[in-house]
Amino acid sequence: MMDTPRRPANRLRATNFEPDTPVRAILGPTNTGKTHLALERMLAHSSGVMGFPLRLLARENYERMVKLKGVRAVALITGEEKIIPPGARWFSCTVEAMPIERAVDFVAVDEIQLCADPERGHIFTDRLLNARGMAETLFLGAETIAPLLRTLVPGVEIETRPRLSNLVHTGYTRLSRLPARTAIVAFSAGDVYAIAELIRRRRGGCAVVMGQLSPRTRNAQVALYQNREVDYLVATDAIGMGLNMDIHHVAFAGLSKFDGTRRRGLTPAEIAQIAGRAGRGTLDGTFGTTGDCTPLTDNVVEAVENHQFEALHHVYWRNSTLDYSSLSALHASLCRKTPAPGLWGADPSSDLLALTALMRESSIQALCTTPQATRLLWEVCQIPDFRKLGEDSHIRQCAQIFVTLARKGHLPSSWLETRLVNLERTEGDIDTLMQRLMGVRLWAYVANRADWVENPEQWRSRTRTVEDTLSDVLHDRLAARFVDKRATSLARRLEEADSKPLLSAITRTGEVSVEGHPVGHMHGFAFLPDPDATQSDQPLLLRAARRAARSEIPRRVTQFLHDPFETLTLDTSTGTLLWHNDPIGHLQKSDDLLKPAVHVSTAEFLDAAHRERIRLRLTEFVHQTIHHTLAPLFKAAEQVASVPVLRGLMHGLLEQGGVMPLPAPDYLTPRNAAFLRKHGIVSGPTQFFCPALLRPKPMALRSLLLAVHTQSKAPALPRAGAVSFKPETTHIVSEQEASLLARIGWVKAGPLWLRLDIAEDTRHTLGRLAQTQAAPLPQGLASRLGATSASLPAILQGLSIRLQLPPPPDKQLYGPPAPLLLRPVKQGFSNKKPTKRPHTARRPSTHPDSPFAALAVLQKRRKR
Repeated sequence: MMDTPRRPANRLRATNFEPDTPVRAILGPTNTGKTHLALERMLAHSSGVMGFPLRLLARENYERMVKLKGVRAVALITGEEKIIPPGARWFSCTVEAMPIERAVDFVAVDEIQLCADPERGHIFTDRLLNARGMAETLFLGAETIAPLLRTLVPGVEIETRPRLSNLVHTGYTRLSRLPARTAIVAFSAGDVYAIAELIRRRRGGCAVVMGQLSPRTRNAQVALYQNREVDYLVATDAIGMGLNMDIHHVAFAGLSKFDGTRRRGLTPAEIAQIAGRAGRGTLDGTFGTTGDCTPLTDNVVEAVENHQFEALHHVYWRNSTLDYSSLSALHASLCRKTPAPGLWGADPSSDLLALTALMRESSIQALCTTPQATRLLWEVCQIPDFRKLGEDSHIRQCAQIFVTLARKGHLPSSWLETRLVNLERTEGDIDTLMQRLMGVRLWAYVANRADWVENPEQWRSRTRTVEDTLSDVLHDRLAARFVDKRATSLARRLEEADSKPLLSAITRTGEVSVEGHPVGHMHGFAFLPDPDATQSDQPLLLRAARRAARSEIPRRVTQFLHDPFETLTLDTSTGTLLWHNDPIGHLQKSDDLLKPAVHVSTAEFLDAAHRERIRLRLTEFVHQTIHHTLAPLFKAAEQVASVPVLRGLMHGLLEQGGVMPLPAPDYLTPRNAAFLRKHGIVSGPTQFFCPALLRPKPMALRSLLLAVHTQSKAPALPRAGAVSFKPETTHIVSEQEASLLARIGWVKAGPLWLRLDIAEDTRHTLGRLAQTQAAPLPQGLASRLGATSASLPAILQGLSIRLQLPPPPDKQLYGPPAPLLLRPVKQGFSNKKPTKRPHTARRPSTHPDSPFAALAVLQKRRKR
């Protein structure tokens, strides 16, 4: 073999290393206290290194060690993060980042059964074969690796530990029925999001844990769960290793995962590793399935419950004594055959694939002319593929880094700046932020190579700051999307027994709060959930409000019954009854036009007794409002009550709402008409009415009452004080609306509608002007009618007033045209036979169903 430089074996060496240094293995299922024991053993020595399978776990145990030994004595080493105080004695690391050449008293590797992992197993196997402490070496993991340990590590002392609590299978449980303190496990980001969204809608919210999360985001999400702000955790199998949480039940939403090359089913040992997160200490745990997951077979359930699994029959290995003399020699040393039974050659991982691709490029070959350059290329190829954008993208990125390092000796700050600038942005959705975090992790890994960058401390700080910022924003996005603290708290409290009453209140402004959380507003006696809550949360808020209303609604009803009428309002445009501007009822048809019925709006919190008391109070208010607004009409009825004929006339006027056709002359004699006029009731040429009711407020109320009585839509009224209006200004489109306008006091006159008092006065005045001979129209008549001079003939003809049109002017004569004249009354107001009263239009006959028809019969009998 060529005499070429070789990389030293991956071995933790010490100058006083003794071959008989004990190597121990503590094996057993989850919740046996293995990791806790290893930390105690390490801190009992003067120095030590412990390797963990995940950066998250390395960081978590680093923080535990800092609390015990202080920040100056503990170091953290991962691919993306290095915190190494000058006097550090204890090291928490990822397995890949364990300091190979440092002499320490104690060495431990957690989850050693990962030697059988196709992707990373060769790293764990290398530590199993080569990593040793001067005083003690400890391997932690599952019992399945015990036979191989005895074969690969002669003299190893194996200690098995039982689980501290029981793990029991509970079968299938629907997602909506999962108990509190449950972890739901899925195996893709899409499934995690879908389940988390469903849990948020049904149970208020959940925390989310995935392997792609940074330690800072993951810890923030775990804190949500541990602090009981949420009762559910949705996670990938990242929780299967070392994640110690207060989990009572583990529910599998799937039983297969993509392992990097294919989708495969979980082994019983993997299921047990994840299910074992349920139950901590002596607290028993349960596991089962949920969602669309297929049931676990009886054999798997028995194996998981009894912790009995098939032993591993091989582990993965890759040569760690490398030849850097040339690219081909390096590749050959990486592909060396396994030296012993039970060791399988590792599948080509991303670093070997990148090396294989780059060593074929001529530009790379030209730069790898020395062992140092070859070693540099291999170190660059070992940059993890954090971004997962595809094999080609990762290889191109490695090529750029290597070429820059080989040519310039370092990565310039300006070069790094262009890579980081787009990763600092904090806008975007969850997936976008996670992708940026993966990009930052790549450059954090690069920045932690002090010999690769110009100012390593600056870039370490910069990448750490960017990662922390993105992590915080990502946590906020996850919490905003998958956590509703209000709904979570209410769901938890509502599940408790009724013997524990909810703390609730309804403020003066109507805001309803339950257990300190605003859930909506009371509008009158109806509850409206918080509009900011999603549609799926509305039933939950309604349940909480119903519990709150048990004591608050009686108090609110009592307040309503004692409030003055000034707090009530009748909306004359819709018939709605309002209390403090909140709708609580509306008018309905009854037999009496001026005594409408009252309906209390549907409000599920009101019982029948409360509803009836509210209805009676509203009825009293409506009757008082009607009597006050239409006071002239009721007052006139009282004044003439002692005169039978006039009492009958007023009864008819009350039935019609203040306007009715002119009664027969036998009842409305000049003496009776004068007596009624004294009390505010006028008999015009065609109509019998109360002028005071033509004012805006009485007219609006009468319009509403007529619309309710006829069960039709109230017509739009003109502006207050108007004496006329054009139909198009109020959008009158139906005969029903026109009929209602006529009944409340408007007269159709050609192109305009005239107010009744104006129309009747116009008929009377013009009739007197032209009793015996033609007369010109009065000055200012068009202005008084709110019309133009051009439209005046059509308006008067619409009032049945006949006009004498001037003859066509003689072309030989000069001067103003002849005026428009009123035709003499003797010729009548129409083509019909003149009436007995020349100053009025023809009176309509009495309707046979009218009360006046009955009065006429009685009057004839009396005359006989």
